[in-house]
Amino acid sequence: MPLAGGRERRVRTGGVELCVAEWGDPATQPTVVLVHGYPDSKEVWSEVAGRLTERFHVVLYDVRGHGGSTAPRPLRGGFTLEKLTDDFLAVVDAVSPDRPVHLVGHDWGSVQAWEFTTVERTRGRIASFTSMSGPSLDHFGHWIKKRVSRPTPRKVGQLLGQGAKSWYVYLLHTPALPELAWRGPLGKQWPKILRRLEKVPAGGYPTSSLPRDAANGAWLYRDNIRPRLGRPRDDAYAHAPVQLITPLGDAYLSERLYDELEQWAPQLVRRTLP
Repeated sequence: MPLAGGRERRVRTGGVELCVAEWGDPATQPTVVLVHGYPDSKEVWSEVAGRLTERFHVVLYDVRGHGGSTAPRPLRGGFTLEKLTDDFLAVVDAVSPDRPVHLVGHDWGSVQAWEFTTVERTRGRIASFTSMSGPSLDHFGHWIKKRVSRPTPRKVGQLLGQGAKSWYVYLLHTPALPELAWRGPLGKQWPKILRRLEKVPAGGYPTSSLPRDAANGAWLYRDNIRPRLGRPRDDAYAHAPVQLITPLGDAYLSERLYDELEQWAPQLVRRTLP
């Protein structure tokens, strides 16, 4: 579904085609790239994009396997952080080849954007990174190891608390069950659930591709969670300024996950919002 007033293009990368939408002038305005989470598509950013277009060249893209972007074949192994980084670089090379971009990620968009901001091959391509509700899996892995290796009642409580919040992650690792749920009753009911719980108005979001997108996107978890939490990188330092936006009352992520973030992001600004 084209977003109002935007220009759409296709970007090929690693056997998939990404659907990219743009507003504004890349020659005269700084570029901001907004990366959506799970189980979303680029349309989740439509209202935010509308507020930014007067000041920025705004870029949205559907993550591989979501929205107007094609899915890798096979799905297994097609959603690794390395391949998602390939996609990001292909997009920014297409939309802003000569200048670094301001990067914004929410949920899984933020998880993958932490990868973009901490790997060497993206150095110089990112002017800043704004993270919302999605930690680095490497930082999360070290957070867990620190609490397991030196347990105290407080640290054990933090682990148990986050474990309870992550209940859905375990379900997404179950073979076939998430796909059946999303392509069946859950996918049909999701728009009503969003209207009731998140006060999302009926209309252009979520798009009709949601059941397929959510089924495909289960591989974001399967391809990355266990490998990275079990073997987190030791060099996952941000090479761009980071703005961390922490929403109070997040149902899925504890604020404690970010307690030691300064050691990984030397140029860190924190903002806590209701």
